Amino acid sequence: MGRSPYSHQEGANLMSEASLSRFVPPVFSEPPTRKSFIRRQPMMTIGIATIVLLIGFAAIGPWFVGDPRATFPGSSFAPPSWSHFFGTDMYGRDVFARAVNAARLDLWLGIVISVVATIIGSLIGLVAGYWGGWVDDVVMRLTDITLAFPGFVLAILLVTVLGGSSTSVAIGVTVSFIPYFIRLTRAEVLGQRELEYVDGAILAGNSKLRVALRHVLPNSLKPSLVQATLVAGWAITTVGGLAFLGIGIHPPTPEWGVMVAEGSNDILTGVWWTALFPGALIVIAASAFQFIGDDLGSKR
Repeated sequence: MGRSPYSHQEGANLMSEASLSRFVPPVFSEPPTRKSFIRRQPMMTIGIATIVLLIGFAAIGPWFVGDPRATFPGSSFAPPSWSHFFGTDMYGRDVFARAVNAARLDLWLGIVISVVATIIGSLIGLVAGYWGGWVDDVVMRLTDITLAFPGFVLAILLVTVLGGSSTSVAIGVTVSFIPYFIRLTRAEVLGQRELEYVDGAILAGNSKLRVALRHVLPNSLKPSLVQATLVAGWAITTVGGLAFLGIGIHPPTPEWGVMVAEGSNDILTGVWWTALFPGALIVIAASAFQFIGDDLGSKR
């Protein structure tokens, strides 16, 4: 055999150079930076911050602003100033003090109505969707009849029958929102009850009631929780709208809708602050809940 023109060492060197020429060093990219909660969900952040401020405004504000029914003789229709941040109304009452005390009532009603409507509507929707049959037929026919009326019109009818107290307003507005949660929860339950984990829980010896409450309901609540934040804002505007029409809460109770109704006649005389500030608070509170609900809904 002929001798190779390359020595053993030279061949090894050539193989090393060829291997190096084919070697592509890995490219290490920088790890993605995780955005903060504020940057990922700016609308929800704004909504939560606004609600926290309003709740603080309602919780501790009345301790510092004094009696909302107190009058200041000679200060009727005083414009906003350092003495009266939101001015005074025709009776010389401080609009800021009344708005602060009204925040406690309006926010409380909005949150309570939303929570109660969510609980009752979700439980009824669970029963209708999980057990089905004639129960489902009866519940859904009643729900359809209720939804045939616009929510605000139904609230007007119920509050007119029950009376104009805060309790009557809360009951009437709550009933007008319950059908929305019934339909949402029922639709989710119809999908959940067909999944394998439900059959597995029943085969493990759990009763239908236990499976429905412990497994199906928690997995069906997400759309209702999103809806609950929206309903809280809608409830505030509905309560204010009823008071504006003179159907809900009546004067002299400090309530944003009542204050807008009392100040609406003053706008023609150039006194804009008696209606503007309570009306703006209704818009701010309702918008804050709307921001939270929209952001939650987009992340589902």
